[in-house]
Amino acid sequence: MSFTLHGIPVSRGIAIGRAYLIAPAALDVDHYLIEPAQIESEIERFRTAQQHVHYELETLRADLAADAPSEMGAFINVHSMILNDAMLVQETFDLIRTRRYNVEWALTEQLERLSRHFDDIEDEYLRERKADIEQVVERVLKALAGASVALADGVHGACDEMIVVAHDIAPADMMQFKTQTFQGFVTDLGGRTSHTAIVARSLGIPAAVGVQHASALIRQDDLIIVDGDHGIVIVDPAPIVLEEYSYRQSEKALEQRKLQRLKFSPTQTLCGTRIELCANIELPDDARAAIDAGATGVGLFRTEFLFMNHKDRLPEEEEQFGAYRRAVELMNGLPVTIRTIDVGADKPLDSMSGGDGYETAANPALGLRAIRWSLSEPQMFLTQLRAILRASAFGSVKILIPMLAHAQEIDQTLDLIREAKRQLDDAGMAYDPNVQVGAMIEIPAAAIALPLFLKRLDFLSIGTNDLIQYTLAIDRADNSVAHLYDPLHPAVLHLIAFTLREAKRAGVPVSVCGEMAGDPAMTRLLLGMGLTEFSMHPSQLLVVKQEVLRSHLKTLEKPVADVLASFEPEEVQAALKRVMLA
Repeated sequence: MSFTLHGIPVSRGIAIGRAYLIAPAALDVDHYLIEPAQIESEIERFRTAQQHVHYELETLRADLAADAPSEMGAFINVHSMILNDAMLVQETFDLIRTRRYNVEWALTEQLERLSRHFDDIEDEYLRERKADIEQVVERVLKALAGASVALADGVHGACDEMIVVAHDIAPADMMQFKTQTFQGFVTDLGGRTSHTAIVARSLGIPAAVGVQHASALIRQDDLIIVDGDHGIVIVDPAPIVLEEYSYRQSEKALEQRKLQRLKFSPTQTLCGTRIELCANIELPDDARAAIDAGATGVGLFRTEFLFMNHKDRLPEEEEQFGAYRRAVELMNGLPVTIRTIDVGADKPLDSMSGGDGYETAANPALGLRAIRWSLSEPQMFLTQLRAILRASAFGSVKILIPMLAHAQEIDQTLDLIREAKRQLDDAGMAYDPNVQVGAMIEIPAAAIALPLFLKRLDFLSIGTNDLIQYTLAIDRADNSVAHLYDPLHPAVLHLIAFTLREAKRAGVPVSVCGEMAGDPAMTRLLLGMGLTEFSMHPSQLLVVKQEVLRSHLKTLEKPVADVLASFEPEEVQAALKRVMLA
């Protein structure tokens, strides 16, 4: 019987093949108390399993193909760090010693504690890092049980086109699919910024995540279609549906080949206006993917990832400097915009702040996060600023400050940047004294009070994800109101248009680095508003570039003006259709 499931589209394309189900690890482990004399032997069991998992990860690393995306090696590094992290290992040992839990019970108990911390995180990307800890724990539990995490031996080539269906997939495990006839994947869990979604995009594999109960409803060897453009999974499709999707699949393959021809052509509109297409990155080695996609720079380097890998301490200046320098050098002179840390005391970094004890905010989105947290921890902030400034000696670097809203916040930040420069001067360390400093426009107050920013800063970057959330009072993490998250709400569009217009009038460069920048359906609308710099995931660069090359700014003026003059949903949609046809 044919049926359709709906989830979140995270990697474009169409996959048709047979389902291969991966059973989740059994986290429902045995719970029992051990005798005092068994404590050390129980800890030794953990260490043995830990060594086994370390060997598995090193084997995966050794098997990386020369053309494997840089994300793969980076994610293996992350899992290796988690495997040895004190918040996982030492706390598990403490539960064994103080409560006399068996090792499986202690490990799953500590996982539950860490998961609660991550559930409170407002930032979608960081919140989904919880999956990495779960995947590492799953590996250790399987090692304790004597099971292998590898794919079944009989899978290789058993199906001409295999589509993996799972509750969740660890990015490291996806390495094994490189040697399989692997066409796509479907998971019950995940979101647009989960690691598996990132890897899927980097590999160009059609994927749908957050497809609830998919692993329970889909059976082994079911014929399925994964529509990665819309997050749709069709199980046992009718012949006419299968024929339609087969045709669309061949059309997309042809489109992808055509897109590759655009990589080295100038990015300009039909009327000759040059448009900058930059990349968003999370890891230093992501810069390679940015270069390969033809990016003209890094428009957003999210530095939170460097901090999230240290559950028991903040990264030292040298470590941060090394990461920033690597990204800058990989970009070969192209500009790299580094955003300062965008987490707060409500996040797992609490434990690294010396244990002074910020209470978890009732509403983390409105609490001590981003620049507010950085200004409350000036020594931490100065350390990061010094590291970024030092990296500027090796290439073009800009500093981007998140979540600014008040004049005093801007002034305090600029004072600390001057102090970081003074400290480097005293230490005789090199940096670019003319590093530009910019602000994220992601709070409605910032857009409305734009003159405060235009007077003090060198550039602006519109973060559409948070701007939409704060403008519409929508918690993106709350499924009960997620349907109200609307990038095309008139209030959101007016704030974006106002920011672009006023920045242009003041001669201040402005970019867009949120999800809207990487959505080709939004490209013409943003161009018509006056945007000339987009920043997005590298996988989206060429499809957005194609829209740019087909656009003429003069013909977009009237339909875009009609969109901004519309308030009723039907009027907005009708005006948007005219934009797409202009």
